[in-house]
Amino acid sequence: MCDTCGCGESNNVRIYEPGSEHHHSHKQDVPHHHHHHEHQHREITVEKDILTKNDLLAERNRGYFEALGIFALNMVSSPGSGKTSIIEKTLEAMGAETNIYVIEGDQQTSNDASRIQKAGGKAIQVNTGNGCHLDARMVNDAAKKLQPQQNSLLIIENVGNLVCPSLFDLGEQKRVLIFSVPEGDDKPEKYPTIFHTSDVCIINKTDLLPYVDFDVEKAKRVARQLNPEMVFFEVSAKTGEGMMEWIEWLSRQVN
Repeated sequence: MCDTCGCGESNNVRIYEPGSEHHHSHKQDVPHHHHHHEHQHREITVEKDILTKNDLLAERNRGYFEALGIFALNMVSSPGSGKTSIIEKTLEAMGAETNIYVIEGDQQTSNDASRIQKAGGKAIQVNTGNGCHLDARMVNDAAKKLQPQQNSLLIIENVGNLVCPSLFDLGEQKRVLIFSVPEGDDKPEKYPTIFHTSDVCIINKTDLLPYVDFDVEKAKRVARQLNPEMVFFEVSAKTGEGMMEWIEWLSRQVN
């Protein structure tokens, strides 16, 4: 995407409905010019410019969502935290009374979007190629194709990564950070920016607490130092433990 977070170029982004992969246009080879002689202040200016443009478009996204009464979540996590499982369970619990749409971010595959569709959600896939996060333009383009109805829930499942997504506002109302018990209770210390910029923290896979060295209170204490307003949910998507508290909170936000 850019030097801001160090990920790859975004000229091979693809947005499509799962199952229609063969309709996409193939990436064109574009020459890349790297100017190593550029001064540092020039690089900083370019990075600020990228973030400023992103934030302007994010505000347009936010206005669009608010005008239609769409409640948008940006869900961020490391790979393997159980993000998609939590979304599936959320669909199961809320799908009957709420229109739920999902923008699925992944570097290469459409596996998660297919899972969401099987669970009854309306999903669109954004493959970022080498890019390690979604940005406001990708979400804008995907939302235009998805066309979420008024008074619906839009879940944006970001690319699995806790560094780059922290810099990019997508226009969401709430940023939800998920991390799982096997990942360790030092996640807030390792990734302070994403904890600082998220509104909600879901600690997943609590069914594994007896088997791993994870101090829930320590993790929450450090996270609260970074973000005193953070809302916590301790859940197991596998057993369902704690999921009702999350569903009740989300239902209150949407309605």
